[in-house]
Amino acid sequence: MTRYRGYLIDLDGTLFKGEEVISSGLRFIDELEKRGLAYLYFTNNSFRKPEQVAEKLQGFGYPATPDQVVTSAQATAVYLQNRLGAPSVYPVGGKGLKDALTEVGCRFTEHHPDAVVVGIDPSFTYDKMKTACLAIRAGAKFFATNGDLMLPSDEGLLPGNGSLCAGITAATGVQPTFIGKPEQPIVDYALSRLQTSVQETLIVGDNLLTDIQAGVNSGMDTLLVFGGVTTEEEYRKSSIQATYSVYDLMEWNFI
Repeated sequence: MTRYRGYLIDLDGTLFKGEEVISSGLRFIDELEKRGLAYLYFTNNSFRKPEQVAEKLQGFGYPATPDQVVTSAQATAVYLQNRLGAPSVYPVGGKGLKDALTEVGCRFTEHHPDAVVVGIDPSFTYDKMKTACLAIRAGAKFFATNGDLMLPSDEGLLPGNGSLCAGITAATGVQPTFIGKPEQPIVDYALSRLQTSVQETLIVGDNLLTDIQAGVNSGMDTLLVFGGVTTEEEYRKSSIQATYSVYDLMEWNFI
């Protein structure tokens, strides 16, 4: 077994479920702290700011600061900055996305933006969809924080950001550039923050299609934790395979 210097750790389903903490997650993070291993909290959630994510984690008892959080909103903002400079943007999403875009110099407009950026938005409306579609048809580039079709919640599975994007794609014929897990851009961004290489970093998560696929796509080792999104039965039938799998995070051997 490889000795990893860095860990990218998913949140919901791995460290907590809804509003319930996963106790083995607390012990897992505590062990990382004791061993002095680098880690980041690694989420596709673009709605919350890093400060809000850290606050939620702190409420569960995790040692978390905003600079330990990597969100798909941050990765999207940096991706746009690297490729478009400081573009004009029509954003669809929450404060987490809008703040991240503002921090890299993006200007917001509904009129002839350089780019349309879509993140999860509980107040998504027909008017927002119309504005996004008209801009894309007029030549704006189309980006999305992540492509998750479903969003787990205490109510059940809700429409995810990928579902919002699917409607815009249907109306424009344009596929977005997705940034979040399982795509490469968020992994590259996280590694630049963690300052570890692909070979010495492990992605930890409960979702085969996002967390584990992100590792497969980037050539990074992965640890699948059962009990969240992906069941053992689904895993057995899947062509996507993790490097390691456990039923409980405390089964993981750090040596």
